[in-house]
Amino acid sequence: MVLVLAVSDEVDDVLRVDMRAVRAARLIVACGDLPFEYLGYLMNALDVPLVFVPGNHDPDISGYSTSRAGLPVRAGLPAQPPWPAGAVSAERRVVDVAGLRIAGLGGCRRYSEGPNQYTERQQARRARALARRARWRRMGDGRGVDVLLTHAPPEGAGDAEDPPHRGFGALNWLSARLEPAWLLHGHVQPLGPAPRDHQLGRTVVRNVTGRHLLDIEPGAAARRSPAGASRAS
Repeated sequence: MVLVLAVSDEVDDVLRVDMRAVRAARLIVACGDLPFEYLGYLMNALDVPLVFVPGNHDPDISGYSTSRAGLPVRAGLPAQPPWPAGAVSAERRVVDVAGLRIAGLGGCRRYSEGPNQYTERQQARRARALARRARWRRMGDGRGVDVLLTHAPPEGAGDAEDPPHRGFGALNWLSARLEPAWLLHGHVQPLGPAPRDHQLGRTVVRNVTGRHLLDIEPGAAARRSPAGASRAS
């Protein structure tokens, strides 16, 4: 099992002064709309890897790559990415970190001219590309995706009725294709008690706004029961 600290949307001020509740975490995953300074603090305080996707209030993170000399570049010019040094962007990628395979697709439905916003058709195109990457990885080593990391929820599985917070049908399709044990998202901030988990086939969908701790077994997506081992705090 890998103990994962999942965070999204809301800074937990308690963690600024006391990390004991999450000290045992071996990986941080972030689902967007959190200050990169805060994510850097969590990563350095726990001394564990951090994987993230962007939310609609995050800056545009597209176009960054690494030169042959190992330097970060954007549009062929030296450029320092806005995220914390050492953090791993899973946006439109499949990454292996801390023993888990994570696929990421950030952003939300388009409602303004800001970054990280997409129409349903645009997100569907991005989802198909990510599914192809995951399939090629699985063909290479036989491993599926353990966690699908998103900002917006799937349609009808934890979304809201107002246009900016409606879920993407493309994420329902992507979850069915990848069959991860978990789909973790943020974006929809609960006003009362913590929202319940949803089930999409074999995948548990959880809104991780704030902070949550989850035990995730690598490679267990096909074997995991809907009520699989987890704990939230």
